[in-house]
Formats: sequence, structure tokens, C-alpha cells
Amino acid sequence: WCGFLRSLLSVLVSPRMAGLRVDFGLLLEPLGFIKVLEWIFSIFAFATCGGFQGETTLQVSCKGVANKTVTAAFAYPFRLNTVVFSAPDPKRCGGTWTDVYLVGNFSSSAQFFVTLAVLSFLYCIAALVVYIGYKHVYQQNSKFPLTDLAVTVITAFLWLVSTFSWATALADIKMSTGASAIPGIESCKAPGTTCRFASVTSMKTLNVSVVFGLLNMVLWGGNIWFVYKDTNLHNQSKRIPQQN
Repeated sequence: WCGFLRSLLSVLVSPRMAGLRVDFGLLLEPLGFIKVLEWIFSIFAFATCGGFQGETTLQVSCKGVANKTVTAAFAYPFRLNTVVFSAPDPKRCGGTWTDVYLVGNFSSSAQFFVTLAVLSFLYCIAALVVYIGYKHVYQQNSKFPLTDLAVTVITAFLWLVSTFSWATALADIKMSTGASAIPGIESCKAPGTTCRFASVTSMKTLNVSVVFGLLNMVLWGGNIWFVYKDTNLHNQSKRIPQQN
């Protein structure tokens, strides 16, 4: 992305630039239309993941306390090992209740996914500016299509890696915030103390974020061909058979 943006800036400030020639018709062509879809889907990807907030709830019964609700609120970037359940009562079950934390730190996968979505969003804006306003410069300067191709290939691969990494992390998040977390809570094993899982915030939006990650992967992967067609690599491959 950085190389493409630097090339864009160098062209925009160049005195040899032919000038702005706005042509929205390119948005109806595969190269421009797919870039718009990539731009839209990147927004949904980081919004559905980065904007999530939820909580998991337990029902605790212990000394002097019956069916007290305790909660642990969690959100992006999902450093669950820093999230603590509220205490059942001021006396903390007669001293048998210690601070209970959720398990796991999934910030690396979540931040990788969201950061890629933000960078893809910014790159799509820069690319659309070039496609719509400076397509003639894009076609005349062979470095633009080649850089665009390199970024598209790398981004498609990164969407593959980040989406599957985030999907794996999401499965672990569901385990850490669900009923399976209770057996690992030492305070719930104290004599006279019982813990029962009550609820956890629906993670449908996080499931949707994985879907948008997959869609972005498919879009960027499919767009490789349309970007490749504008490079001199494709033009050379067409001339070689003609020369033979």
C-alpha cells in the first residue's frame, strides 16, 4: 500500500501530469466495480469486529448469598485475561471468592484482522481516485499497474491468513466466555459455592465479520486477474505467441 501511495503522490505533484480527467464510467468495469466492493466490504469487516462489546454472566450461590449475578464485560481487542468477573457480594462469599478472570488473549488475531481491513479501506480510496481521475496516468506509467498488482496479490494472501486466524480466535473466545469456562474457576470449587452459567452476549456480528473476511479474500483474489490485464506482463505474454 505504501509504495502505491508514494507513487500516487509523486505523480500528483509532477509537472508532467496530464491533469485530472474524471470518468465514473470505470466504476462499471470490473476493475473499478470490484474495487468499490472491496472498499464496502472492508468497512463491514472492521466495523463488525472492532465495534463488538459483550458480557458473560454467571449465577453464583455461596455463603450468605443466593443466586447472585456476576458479570464480566469484554470487547475488542479481546484481551480476555484482563477481564474480571464482578464479586458476588462485598464480603466476597466469606472470603472464598477471589478475582476470577476470563482466559486467553486474542488481541493479535483481532487487531491483525481489523488493521488489514482499515488498510484495505484506505488503499481502495487511493486506488479509486487513480482509476476515476487519473486512469490515463495509470495506463501510461507501467509502475502503477505493477504496484497495484503486487498490492492486490499480497492483500489477498493477508486476507486469507487474517480471516482464518481470526476465525480460530473467535472459536476460542466462544469457549472462554461460555459455559465451558466454569470448570476452570477455582472460586466456584470452594465448599458451599456453586456457579451456573447464565448467558453470554450473542456473537452473530463476530460471525458476520468472518464472513466478510472470506468475501474480501475472494474479491481480492479474483481481482488479481483484472489488475494483471493492465500490466505490461500481460501485454508481453500476448505478444510472444504472435512473434512465434
